[in-house]
Amino acid sequence: MKACAPLLVIAVVVLTGGVSAQVLRDTPVGTTFQDPTGLRQRQMTEVERILLGAPARLKEDATVIKWRPDYTYETLKQGGNGLVCYNRADEDRRYTYAVQCTNVGNLPRVAQNRRFRAESKSAADENAMIKKAEKDGTRVKPEHGSTFININGDDITVIRSHTIINLPGATKESTGLPDRPHNSGAWLMDAGTTAAHIMVPGQ
Repeated sequence: MKACAPLLVIAVVVLTGGVSAQVLRDTPVGTTFQDPTGLRQRQMTEVERILLGAPARLKEDATVIKWRPDYTYETLKQGGNGLVCYNRADEDRRYTYAVQCTNVGNLPRVAQNRRFRAESKSAADENAMIKKAEKDGTRVKPEHGSTFININGDDITVIRSHTIINLPGATKESTGLPDRPHNSGAWLMDAGTTAAHIMVPGQ
């Protein structure tokens, strides 16, 4: 399995690089952006605002949804490439501008995440719910190799991008990646859990 580790690292570089194209130009992911789109001069539609976080090559055919209070959703824009984006600023303990894009197959996990967030009063409460679900086997797994692309900021003019690659159940031994930050290399966070994912330095 260790022989696959370099491929995983390459995948991280490719995927995160795509996020910054067009909307964020060629600025590296993780950089602070000052009004990157010039949209400050006009009112964005809800779909435009959400798609600001989508990779340029996937944006046109991405699906956009709006979550309901009961953790179901309505489709605002139907796409066909498997990427789905949605607002998260309506959740407690989020930035004023917060959107996320992921694979359509991860929506059951996102719904569970939203429920945990809504039913908790603090980050500690939320983490306790997640740990309980991990322990009793009710935690919904993300798709192996799928991504979560998060765009956050205090307002639309100053935003930061962060991308992870999901490897549920992965460990240091199965990937060959370290399970803690080290120098400037990629590493595996939450090893051994459904939340195991590749982290990129500086994000």
